[in-house]
This record gives sequence, structure tokens and C-alpha cells, in this order.
Amino acid sequence: MKTALITGINGQDGSYLAEHLLGQGYKVFGLVRRTSIRNLERVAHLVDSIELLNGDLLDQNSLINAVAEAQPDEIYNLAAQSFVPASFSQPVLTGEFTALGVTRMLEAVRIVNSKIRFYQASSSEMFGKVQSVPQDEQTKFHPRSPYGVAKLYGHWITVNFRESYGMYAVSGILFNHESPRRGTEFVTRKITLAAARIAAGRQKDLKLGNLDARRDWGFTGDFVEAMRLMLQQAEPQDYVIGTGETHTVQEFVDAAFAHLGLDWRTHVVIDPKLVRPAEVDLLISNPRRAREELGWTPRVSFAELVRMMVDADVRLVSREPQPEA
Repeated sequence: MKTALITGINGQDGSYLAEHLLGQGYKVFGLVRRTSIRNLERVAHLVDSIELLNGDLLDQNSLINAVAEAQPDEIYNLAAQSFVPASFSQPVLTGEFTALGVTRMLEAVRIVNSKIRFYQASSSEMFGKVQSVPQDEQTKFHPRSPYGVAKLYGHWITVNFRESYGMYAVSGILFNHESPRRGTEFVTRKITLAAARIAAGRQKDLKLGNLDARRDWGFTGDFVEAMRLMLQQAEPQDYVIGTGETHTVQEFVDAAFAHLGLDWRTHVVIDPKLVRPAEVDLLISNPRRAREELGWTPRVSFAELVRMMVDADVRLVSREPQPEA
């Protein structure tokens, strides 16, 4: 039985990864911050199958202690300040968690057991103002947000530890991946939840920013499988993970509202305040190497993903208390 330690286990990616690893026969530890209120909603169905450890990406000693206690074969570093708009208002905090937090995790591995295999969650946001289309492992980076810059630091420090200390440390450059567990602050979930509430008469309008931004959207449940596969290879290498398809925010809106028989144009309001200071207009992956070397391909299509998320939010809204008359 292999043992894995997942940082950010209570996030979207962490919860799906925990499910996947348990299904592969792993013993799974999850790192969670000690707070007054523990948000374990996404892993509530797994709490009897996983073991939670206290730790904080801002506290080096807590990470060393967690790694020493779990004694994992593999570590998946998924924890971060991951909301791009928030990184503009909290750039320093984003750097502490999303950039320096990676260094602290790598240091913990180096100190406790440098043979542990380490996965770093990199991001397509590192490509930012894209230098070529589509983007693969050789595409130059030009991040356009504090989040993208912080992720790029995390990416390169992972490469640095691999080259400096001979550690099995890799980065998965994941393009956008969504699910019903996506936070409601993210545009995809904001759209599907609004569509469900509008259909139920609970909401009238949906405010959005740039409808022309294009993204490569896939299903998180597919993407976490690629994470595990990356740590099973003979040699450590970084991989681009995506669907190879691109869709606009408007297409996502149209598909979500149409699934409920709604015309989005009567409900969507463009709010200039929601447009990023520096926009990333076109992200589309070339996942050829992951397909050929990892044997990984996404299974859930864009249309299926949108329907899955809308249906989940329809069920969620149906359980919300009725507003008073």
C-alpha cells in the first residue's frame, strides 16, 4: 500500500484526488490548516477513510512535522490562494501561499526524506499573454496576474529542487478544470449556480466581465488521474494537462442557460468592474505528450461538464430554504 499526503485536500482538486487515490488502494493523509472553523464539506464523505494532519504553508515546522508523521511515498501540493481576481487585491498573501509555500513544502521533503515523490500544481495562468498557440511544455511563460507570477515561482522552484538535489519533483501545468465542487467565486460555478437560481425564480440577473475570454475547460475528476500518473514514471518530467479544446465564457453561459431552457441574453449583465486589470484572452493546451507518455486522455466533454455542473446546482438550489413571502 502506498501512502500519499495531499495539501489542500479540502479543495476541489484535493477532494477528487483523495477519492482517486483511495480507489487505487492508497493510504491518504490530508494537510489542513488549524482554524476556528474547519471547512471539510468537500471531503465530508471521506473523513472515515482519510487521516487529517494540521499544517500551514506559512509555517515551515508544521510542514516538516506533517511529512515526518505521514511518512508518505508521494506528496501532492495542491494548496494555494487559487482565485485569480483575489490575487490582484492580495498579491503579497498570494505570494506567501502560492509561491513560497511550495518552497517550504519542498524543504520539508528534502529535510525529512528526499526520496518522497513530489507533485506541484502548476497552472496554465503561467502562460498568460500567450507567446504561441496552443501551449505545450516548451511554450514561454508570460503571467498576467499575481497568481500566475506566484505559480511560476512555484513551478521553477520545483524544477530547481529536482536539478539541485536529484529529487523526484514534477509540475503538472493544468489548464482550467471544473466540477460541481468548484468554489462559487469562480466564473464557471458562478454561471451554473446563477442559471439554477434564475430557473427556480430565486435570482434575476447574473453579472459577468469579459465574455470573450477563451479557456480550455475540463473535468477535475479526469485531471487528478494525470497527477497520479506523473508520479509513476521512471523519470521526473513536467506535463501540460488539458483537453486541447477552447471555449469562450459566452459559450459556457449559453450552454448552461440553454440546458435549463433559458435565454442568457435576458439575464446576463456586463459589469466592467469584473474585468481583470490584465486579461488572459486565449488559453488552449497541447496535451500530446501526456497522451503519448502517460496514456492520459480526458473523458468528460465540455457539454457534459456544463450539464453536470448545472444539474448539481439545480439539486443544490432545490434544497435551499424557500424565501419568505
